[in-house]
Amino acid sequence: MRALLVINPKATSTNQRTRDVLIQALGAAVDLSVEETAYRGHAAGLAGTAHAKGFDSVAVLGGDGTINETVNGLLEGQPGEDASRRPSLIVIPGGSANVFARALGLPNDPVEATGAVLEALRDGRSRTIGLGQAIWHDEAAGQDPGPTATADHRNSRYFTFCAGLGYDAEVVRAVEGLRSAGYRARPTLYVNTAVRHFFVTDRRHPALRLVRPRRPETPGLFMAIVSNVSPWTYAGSRPITPTPWAGFETGLDVLGLRKLGLPSFLAFVRQIIGEHSGLPRGKHLVQVHDEQEFTLVAGRPVAFQLDGDYLGEHEWVEFRSIPDALQVLA
Repeated sequence: MRALLVINPKATSTNQRTRDVLIQALGAAVDLSVEETAYRGHAAGLAGTAHAKGFDSVAVLGGDGTINETVNGLLEGQPGEDASRRPSLIVIPGGSANVFARALGLPNDPVEATGAVLEALRDGRSRTIGLGQAIWHDEAAGQDPGPTATADHRNSRYFTFCAGLGYDAEVVRAVEGLRSAGYRARPTLYVNTAVRHFFVTDRRHPALRLVRPRRPETPGLFMAIVSNVSPWTYAGSRPITPTPWAGFETGLDVLGLRKLGLPSFLAFVRQIIGEHSGLPRGKHLVQVHDEQEFTLVAGRPVAFQLDGDYLGEHEWVEFRSIPDALQVLA
């Protein structure tokens, strides 16, 4: 097997010695080529040419952002192809949260995860998973946002575990600003930022509405979480599970908040910390399970994040479930 290993040298939970050990271990099992990312979007470009260069698999050592880029490169490099004909994906967690790797059942430690990957290679073990896709309009192009916008002004990106509009994306935006200022991506950074930002976000004027085919619209949402799998994220070792029924084998799940008062929000937070099999409860919650297609429309530009990556403010994002999209060794 020929494999390309894409490494983010700035991954938060690895160092050069760890990377050397992982390269040596993988190189003993496959014919390995190694590339380090040098800029945003580099991983997508490398993965996009992997099939044409004869690679059977693309391994990625990095956080959820680098993994998302790699996944998008794989799918864009062979659009419309069956998952079995694309290079398979090998995930080695190297970030702070590693939500996608943990959702696949991999250990959070990169060395232990490499051991699990080597076992999968030895046993020929893989699985095919579904992904989510987000499509949004480029408001800077000067057209009205929505499904009628021309294809030239519409952007599309796949996601592995989650997307969101509203408060959660505002927190992601704030954390990215702090990280660019030199702060490390620790769980406490996210928690403290979320607490501080709660008191400055708009908690009186909901901007979002959920639009589904052949169903009444659901207006009055302050934020909307879109999940492809559960957990949604982690706070250190503790999973956060607002959509516990979400999974790679089903469509997308949505959880919307119609209320952002402090008592109701604290009650919601208490329900989603830790492992849960039942759905959160509350009159202010909107919950949708196993949905194939829907749109979130905003009355004003709203913060948007995808797999923990802030993607600007938008007024219209369409979501689609893409079943059996990617083959993963895990």
